[in-house]
Amino acid sequence: MAAPERTRELRVIPVPFPDEIQPKESLSAKLLIALKHHKSSLQAGDILVLKHKIVSKAEGQLVDLQTIKPSPSSRAWARRYKLDARVTEVALAQSKRLVRRKRGVLITETHHGLICANSGVDVSNVNGGQHALLLPDDPDRSAAKLHRDLKKHLKLSIPIIISDSFGRPWREGLTEVAIGVAGMQALHDYRGARDPHGYPLRVSIEAVADELASAAGLVCGKLARTPACIIRGFAYRPGRGGARDLIRPAKTDLFR
Repeated sequence: MAAPERTRELRVIPVPFPDEIQPKESLSAKLLIALKHHKSSLQAGDILVLKHKIVSKAEGQLVDLQTIKPSPSSRAWARRYKLDARVTEVALAQSKRLVRRKRGVLITETHHGLICANSGVDVSNVNGGQHALLLPDDPDRSAAKLHRDLKKHLKLSIPIIISDSFGRPWREGLTEVAIGVAGMQALHDYRGARDPHGYPLRVSIEAVADELASAAGLVCGKLARTPACIIRGFAYRPGRGGARDLIRPAKTDLFR
């Protein structure tokens, strides 16, 4: 039986960046500059959560919309719902499966296995609509690279979570989820443990990476120009987990 986890106080510390990150710019160097600028520092036990947009920008995951020639079906769809047909075309190109297309909403499965609107393609907070921003090509790999870079510079093993905003079936509003993870287990499995009343837990697997991403989202707001947050005080489990561990396999998914 697993030992009970003691309750701890958590802190979520914003890390604003002094300016926009540019394609091919070192994300680790930019982060260290931001920490120094705000007289902050990373400590042993901290977790770093970053919005995916700064990762995608640093990796050059930008598409010039002037180069996109939408298909007739994308044009018809966009015209009907007053959308940008070029963004629709990019979203379809970034998908491996069309899940749902109705009332102006395009739900796809990306090549990462993520189910989300428009394949995660976004034009907000980019450069005024001239370019579309894609998800990182491999968010777990991106998280692992930053994890290694920070370990090299700081001699600290800092877990990394890359987050994005997702809608949810049956519930209104967006919430942050982890799309890239390195240096920690994304899931905490409590199966086999017993609750305080002695009842054995059989299905309790907690998506802690998603919960931490959401906690950071409360501080790294949509308009706050704060693309990173430090989470301090959470008893994470070190390991080689990734955000791919959070994707439910098709054989256990009742909705596929």
